[in-house]
Amino acid sequence: MRASRLSFAVAALLLTGLAPAAAAPPPTIPETGTGPVTKLPLPRYASLKTDRVNLREGPSKDHRTLWVFQRAGLPVEIVGEFETWRRIRDSEGTEGWVLHSLLSGRRTAIVNAGPDKGAEKAAIALRAKANDGADDEARLQSGVIGSVKSCTGTWCRLIVMLPNRRDVDGYVRQNRLWGVYPNEVVE
Repeated sequence: MRASRLSFAVAALLLTGLAPAAAAPPPTIPETGTGPVTKLPLPRYASLKTDRVNLREGPSKDHRTLWVFQRAGLPVEIVGEFETWRRIRDSEGTEGWVLHSLLSGRRTAIVNAGPDKGAEKAAIALRAKANDGADDEARLQSGVIGSVKSCTGTWCRLIVMLPNRRDVDGYVRQNRLWGVYPNEVVE
């Protein structure tokens, strides 16, 4: 008799909603298309708004934190949407969920020098003009983040803050950046 009372009590708790809710499984992520919430393209690039952003396992604060990003302006790729949550991917391929309010539409990109093929690949030229023969404004190491001002599909105009706190404006070949798609035009 005692077991049936316990079963009845558990059933009553479940029916009244007082039992702890299980975390909802993450929604299915479309590879390309339109976001069901924002109606914006998926995937698309954005950047982190603050210096502390929790990357979660699922789309709620009840899901565990997988990673904590600590760099405002870091570019991320939005690959899914669910209510106020966005599934993102970073430049290393790590994916998880963040609140939409922690993301910005400001486009940024990370310099990617590519595979190491000697000292000449150690830094990427930030050119004065969108031309391989143009003067260098600066030499950028892999991992440097800059603000994307425009892209032609071949070159991107990037503004980078140097360690001396001086902004440098120049052009980088688009295939050397993570944060813009190949052949994408950004105006």
